[in-house]
Amino acid sequence: MRRIGVLTAYAESDPEPKVWLAGFREVLQQLGWREGRNIEIDYRWAQGKLELMQRHAKELVALKPDLIFANNTPTTTAVLQQTRTIPIIFASVSDPVGSGFVASLPRPGGNVTGFINIEGSIASKWLGLLKEIAPGVARVVILLDPETSTHADYYLNPFKTAAPSLGVEAISASVHNMSELESVIAAQARQPNSGLIVAPGTPLNVNRAQVVSLAARHRLPAVYPFRFYAEVGGLLSYGSDNLDNYRRAASYVDRVLRGTKPSELPVQVRVKYELVINLKTAKAFGLTVPPTLLARADQVIE
Repeated sequence: MRRIGVLTAYAESDPEPKVWLAGFREVLQQLGWREGRNIEIDYRWAQGKLELMQRHAKELVALKPDLIFANNTPTTTAVLQQTRTIPIIFASVSDPVGSGFVASLPRPGGNVTGFINIEGSIASKWLGLLKEIAPGVARVVILLDPETSTHADYYLNPFKTAAPSLGVEAISASVHNMSELESVIAAQARQPNSGLIVAPGTPLNVNRAQVVSLAARHRLPAVYPFRFYAEVGGLLSYGSDNLDNYRRAASYVDRVLRGTKPSELPVQVRVKYELVINLKTAKAFGLTVPPTLLARADQVIE
C-alpha cells in the first residue's frame, strides 16, 4: 500500500477541483493504482487560506507519505517549507524557477517537479484579447494577489511591455485580501474607458464568482485566466486546461511511485491554451464580438 498526500488550495465544496481530481484518479487507475487496494490518498482542502495551507502541509508531511501532490504555487510553497525529502509533484504552477521550487525546467534538481499552467508572456495576449473584444478600452489594470502570486513580475513585465503598441495605459493593482476587492475595482471603474485583467491568484480563483460579479456591476470589461471564470459569467478567458494538467501530473506520480526521482523528471511547459467567450456577458456590456475572435474560440457560452 502506497500513500499519497493531496493538498489543494480550494474548498472541498468547490466543484472545479473535484473534476480535476477525478481526472487525476482516473489516470492513476489506468496506470494500475487503485484506492483501497494499492494506494491510499489523504486529501486536505485549504479554502484559499494561507494559514490552512501551512497547517495542512504540516499534517500531510507528518503522515510520511510516499509522495505529496500539490495543486498550485502557494500549496507547493507550503509543502516545501515542511519537507525537502518527500517527493512533490505540482499540477499548475506558473513560475517554478522564479518561485525557487526548481533549479531549472529541464533539471529540477530537488524533490519537486511538475507542470507549468501559464507562461508569463500570456499577459500580453490577455491585453490583446481585451482590446479585440472591447476596442474602446484605453486604460487597463491587471489585478494581482501579492500574497499567493509572489511571481507578479512574471505577468506584469510582459503586460507593461505590450501596452504601448496597443495604445493602452497599463496599471497594476494589488488585492491583499478579498475585502479590498470591491474598492479596488470601483476605483478603476471611476476612470473612463477602463478594462480589467485578472491574473491567476488563489483567493481570486476561489472567489471567482465575486470577482466576476463586481466586474459586471461596475461594467468593467475583463479578461480572466481560466475557463471557470467565463462559466460563472466572465466576459472572456484565456488560459490552460487545468483538468489536462491534473491528468498529466498523474503520470509523474506513477513514475515516482515506481522509483523515478523528481529531479529526473523535467518540468513540463503548457503548449495549448483555450479561449472561452461568454456571449451573454458581451451582450450585457453592449459589446459586439468580432467574427474573427469568435472563430478562434474553443468554447462560446450563449
